[in-house]
Amino acid sequence: MDGTETHLGDLLLGGFTMLGAALILVLVFRKFGIGAVLGYLIAGILIGPQGLGLIREGANILEFSEIGIILLLFLVGLELAPSRLMRLRRAIFGLGMGQVALCGLALFLLIMATTNFTLGAALALGLPLALSSTAQVLPMLQSSGRLNTPGGERTFSILLFQDLSIIPLLTIVAALSRAPAAEGALPGWQIAVFGVLAIGGLIFAGRYVLQPALELIGKIAERELFIVAGLVVVFGSAALMEMIGLSPALGAFIAGVMLANSPYRHELEADIDPFRSLLLGLFFLAVGMMLDIGIIMENTAFVFGAAIALVVTKTAIIFALGKLFGMDTLPALGMGLLLSQGGEFGFVLFGAAEQALLIEPQASSLFSAVITLSMATTPFLMLIARRFYAADPIGDVDYDDASNANPAAVIVVGHGRFGQTVAQMLSGAKVPVTMIDIKPQQIGASRKYGRKVFYGDGMRVDILRGAGAEKCAAIVFCIDGTKLDAAVLRGISTAFPNAKLYMRVYDRVHLLEVKKAGIAGAKREIFESAIHLARQTMMGLEIDEVLIDDVEREYRKLDCDRLEAQSASGDMFAGRHLAFGVTETDKGDD
Repeated sequence: MDGTETHLGDLLLGGFTMLGAALILVLVFRKFGIGAVLGYLIAGILIGPQGLGLIREGANILEFSEIGIILLLFLVGLELAPSRLMRLRRAIFGLGMGQVALCGLALFLLIMATTNFTLGAALALGLPLALSSTAQVLPMLQSSGRLNTPGGERTFSILLFQDLSIIPLLTIVAALSRAPAAEGALPGWQIAVFGVLAIGGLIFAGRYVLQPALELIGKIAERELFIVAGLVVVFGSAALMEMIGLSPALGAFIAGVMLANSPYRHELEADIDPFRSLLLGLFFLAVGMMLDIGIIMENTAFVFGAAIALVVTKTAIIFALGKLFGMDTLPALGMGLLLSQGGEFGFVLFGAAEQALLIEPQASSLFSAVITLSMATTPFLMLIARRFYAADPIGDVDYDDASNANPAAVIVVGHGRFGQTVAQMLSGAKVPVTMIDIKPQQIGASRKYGRKVFYGDGMRVDILRGAGAEKCAAIVFCIDGTKLDAAVLRGISTAFPNAKLYMRVYDRVHLLEVKKAGIAGAKREIFESAIHLARQTMMGLEIDEVLIDDVEREYRKLDCDRLEAQSASGDMFAGRHLAFGVTETDKGDD
């Protein structure tokens, strides 16, 4: 009993020490505009065995906190919906692949030319240095509202490909490994076969098991079950890959991809992200604890020189790639500065290389210090990058998160030319309205006219929940295009059953699609204006107004009958005879 109480007491004291140190350092670093990652690393150094010695189990904490890396890869997978991949494919697989390959090659050659490391060691050290810190750069883009600008999307595309490249880089390290195979380990060809079967099994389970399970949980409407379901998916897929000798991060990534098109994707993302943030914080704390300060002090000139060389090399290459891909000079330079640091996955890859006996622990500590120092430069380089990104203008806008909105009866998503009219008419009827838009330019323009528009993606369940959707009476989607589909609407309807959903639709095809979600109402964006323009034209031709009224009434009836026929049959050509001016050979559709 005493031993158990002592163990629990040590555990609680250790948790208090780590979280307390992290809280203080991160607050201080945030206060001065420096990223949280550096705060965690410095906190780890201070309380670790080579600092104050308050915590001595850095290796165990590092192993546990690698779950944060697994959760991060799951969230990256959730971002890879096919539609987004298609839109950003050139930036992701062109610009992103070019950055990882060219920076990795340049840094490998630099290490070979300036040190005595072997070929395998230089690869294991140089390739990870090509990666940048998603944990530092992405929050900066989000908080400044630049994530959806052209420069922001290119930066995100590079970060996304870097995250995807973790699996191939881990595979390269494993292929170069000098460590003897573990007793009873499977031969490589069997691991490959089992890996393919496991991936196929995960894809099958995602479609035929997870999707129905999530729909059932959605009907129950217990948010805690979503959290449990998300963790079960991540841990189960990661454990499966670990059992057959592959990276658990690969399993989590595949699980994310197979749920990327799920209507509950944003709900899962919102529920998993806090665990990811906490465990990544512990991961950086543990990295700080494991740094060999003695080795670093003995090689101070090398660490500083290598960090400067890393920043300069990556800035130059990324700038050149940005220009090659059509960016203007200043935004390309800003992107180079923003991505010039080493990344958190470098620590993971150095650890893997150390286990593979490719590098000594001293080399791992030395280059981990190089990454840490390069991260320390990032907040200052971000200040410069912001000036360069000004060439990619979004206006001087104070972005306010939708969670800060006062409770309202109606949430209007999208404040363009359509949403403005809807919001103003509701306001004219004294209906409290919360307006959300994801376009920085639109928010800036609305502010000039005295309208408060909150920043956020109004198609995300977590953003809507923060804006008060659980208590509102209606949500009106005034978004251009067809990206808001029936699957997303069903997820929103399930999350907020008391809110009626109304939406602007692009055309009759889109209208037929979203009707499957059982929304309260929808209106084609140009339907009414086209009818009014036709009326004006007929009046200009001095056609009798009674006939004009009859034509409009008959057209509306035929159009309604045609929509019902198309909806019932699923055939866009159904009811084609229910239209004015259609000949036998005319098979077009509006």
